[in-house]
Amino acid sequence: MRKHWLDNIRWTIVVLVVIYHVIYMYNAEGIQGVLGKITNLQSQWYDVFQYALHPWFMSALFIVSGISSRLYLEQHTEREFIGSRTTKLLVPSTIGLFVFQFLQGYINMSLGDYAGQFDGVPLLMRYFVMVLSGIGVLWYIQLLWLFSLVLVPVRRIEKDRLWNICGRTNLVVLILLTAAVWGAAQILNTPYVVVYRFGLYSFVFFLGYFVFSHDNVIACLKKYFFLFAPLALGFCVAFCIVYFGENYALPPANRSPIFAAFCWFMCLAVLGGAARFFDFENAFTRWMKNRSWGLYIFHYLGISSVALFVAKPGQLHPALIYALSLIAGFAAGYGLNALISRLPFFRWAVLGIKKKKEAH
Repeated sequence: MRKHWLDNIRWTIVVLVVIYHVIYMYNAEGIQGVLGKITNLQSQWYDVFQYALHPWFMSALFIVSGISSRLYLEQHTEREFIGSRTTKLLVPSTIGLFVFQFLQGYINMSLGDYAGQFDGVPLLMRYFVMVLSGIGVLWYIQLLWLFSLVLVPVRRIEKDRLWNICGRTNLVVLILLTAAVWGAAQILNTPYVVVYRFGLYSFVFFLGYFVFSHDNVIACLKKYFFLFAPLALGFCVAFCIVYFGENYALPPANRSPIFAAFCWFMCLAVLGGAARFFDFENAFTRWMKNRSWGLYIFHYLGISSVALFVAKPGQLHPALIYALSLIAGFAAGYGLNALISRLPFFRWAVLGIKKKKEAH
């Protein structure tokens, strides 16, 4: 049976990603937003939303991806797995950059006032700069493809021995893993592009595959949801109080014990809560599930376009700009997904769909 709670976690987090990027675009607390502050507020208190989301939401997605990888490999060969992941993840984050996402690169450069600096540069070189600048949200699928590639030889070596051992994970082990998550957060962090956290994200991906793909572990999370949820909330409040106004994406914040504990217990609460209360499908959840991939791929283009063409000139009230940005994020996500998923070459290059639109 399909685990609907995994689909529901995925599309719910993608919706949160859209809201996060709207807040981040005009952020004024701790880390400079892409466009930056557009209000006259002394403190944009609502920017705390980023602090309440950043430590855990991408880790939760990687855990879900790890679980999904195990479920897929139970029904398919490793060759099919690599082929599927290459089409779905690598193609959009490489070829897709050249045929579509360079537009995002142009927007990004213009928001940063870098576009004018390339006026005397040959057109081809400017195009390649836009391609690199257009990676944006695709970093997630680049890492996911890499982790999927590494998973195949790991499976061949461990031959389910480690997987079977991980099936014995209980409450005590889950709590003790907090220290391991903190350790993973200390290593393999790229110095400039801070989203590429190879240590933390690979660790939670493999935890998804080896630990959380066991039904009995998920049953444990469901049973102790009312333990994990208050712990997650407590660490959330602590993290926001301690680090609000500081850069949450850089040390010491993103490598602190509070960050790791908040990340971990929130992931446990999300998994347990979704498995316990959100394991169903109806017309609405099915619609959201089938469009969450396109929403993730395209939403930032809508948000950043409003920032460049509407917010940057400074002619509208900030509240209206926030509203338009949010609307544009969903409109671009759903609208471009509907359009490009119907175009033969572009649906493969940009969305990783070969022949016909698939349910994601």
